[in-house]
Amino acid sequence: MRGWWQELAGLVLPVDCAGCGAVRVLVCGDCRGALSGAEAGLVSPSPRPEGLPVVQASAAYEGAVRAVLLAHKERGALPLAGVLGAALAAAVLAGGPGCGRGEVALVPVPSARRQVRARGHDPARRIALAAAGRLRRTGVPARVAPVLALRRAVADQAGLGARQRRENLAGALAVRRDGARLAEGARIVLVDDVVTTGATLAEAARAVRAAGLAGVYGGGSGEGAGVSADGVLRAAVVAAPADSFVRAAGRHPHASGR
Repeated sequence: MRGWWQELAGLVLPVDCAGCGAVRVLVCGDCRGALSGAEAGLVSPSPRPEGLPVVQASAAYEGAVRAVLLAHKERGALPLAGVLGAALAAAVLAGGPGCGRGEVALVPVPSARRQVRARGHDPARRIALAAAGRLRRTGVPARVAPVLALRRAVADQAGLGARQRRENLAGALAVRRDGARLAEGARIVLVDDVVTTGATLAEAARAVRAAGLAGVYGGGSGEGAGVSADGVLRAAVVAAPADSFVRAAGRHPHASGR
């Protein structure tokens, strides 16, 4: 009920832009532009955790982008899932060979049940559903496949460093009993709202590989569900720290100062 009331309120009551505070608009044009995916690109946290898949992010986790993500995730601004889903879809399409051909299974990183209860929704899953809809409207067959589940309790990641996050998450995720069926016939793309240290996506990738859903690590045939056409397991997120974007031709993709 809490989620239903939040969504209804967000649709009918006057709001200010979640990114910059512009009056009477859910997301203003400028903030929507920051989430357009125009600067989507490859990201690689430093240090890079072992087993991290190839990760594409739609935008830098700063300013309006950060504000919109937090409003959706922590303050229950559920209608923001639409613009965030569009950003995630752009990151999926930026993923290179195979990500725009054939069916795509978006596999969200699961939230702990206590977090879902506290927030009233599962942010990554909600954004993934919006992204799948956006991909389908652009002609890419896509679905959300809730393949992963937490198999033990984990501590809140807030305030933990990279090593602590890896230790906190080690072995915490597993593929559900029906996971292979849910992703059958599609190319898996792991998805989350934000990547920081990469520990969460690395653990998600470990679980998928351990269940045999991603071919051979570092390559493989890609038969059935799992890897893209080039044999690489991929992930996509809405945002990542600006300094984690891989430099191209010596220039940071966000060096324009936006």
